[in-house]
Amino acid sequence: MRALVRVMVFLPAALIIVAGLAAQSAATAPRPQGVAIFDVALFTAGANQQEASDTGRAALASQVLRSKLRELLGTAVIDSAVTDSLARSPKYRSLTGDQPCKVIVACTKAVGRDLGATWVVMAKVSKTSNLIWLLSSQLIHVPTGEIVLDDSTELKGDPEPMIRAGVRIFAERVARTIRERGRAATAPAASPAAARPHPVPPR
Repeated sequence: MRALVRVMVFLPAALIIVAGLAAQSAATAPRPQGVAIFDVALFTAGANQQEASDTGRAALASQVLRSKLRELLGTAVIDSAVTDSLARSPKYRSLTGDQPCKVIVACTKAVGRDLGATWVVMAKVSKTSNLIWLLSSQLIHVPTGEIVLDDSTELKGDPEPMIRAGVRIFAERVARTIRERGRAATAPAASPAAARPHPVPPR
């Protein structure tokens, strides 16, 4: 009975320590960085044949891109309805002319800034033929304007599975890059004393 009493006495202290460590870990974890994802644009002007079903390829790419990044980044992804609504605002007309915002880097950066996003994701699928498509995709760091990822992937074969696969691969690269940048930004800098070489004592 005495041993049992000791366990019951020490258990609350252990729980306090564990709770304290959990709180400390949560406090030091990097905050989610807002990610604005634009609809995937469609370009078919260079195709040898244009079909009504082509628009469905861009819609598919948009759906896969957003769902995969939401799966990988969670609440960091900004609501697509909010992004799309703001992107249609006339206030960006001077940046886009007659083009949609989603195909103009300067416009997507401006929308990202107004949303308070750290990152902007934009992409385009271009049709060459029924069996050859090109996926062009970018990840942009809004505060600096840097295009961190600028991918161009040729997709050959049945368009639907190839677009799914190509977009998923890009989304995984985006999530990995954002996480790595987030960890680097929150990593503690080495103190000057630690960086200074220690003197070697004379022999």
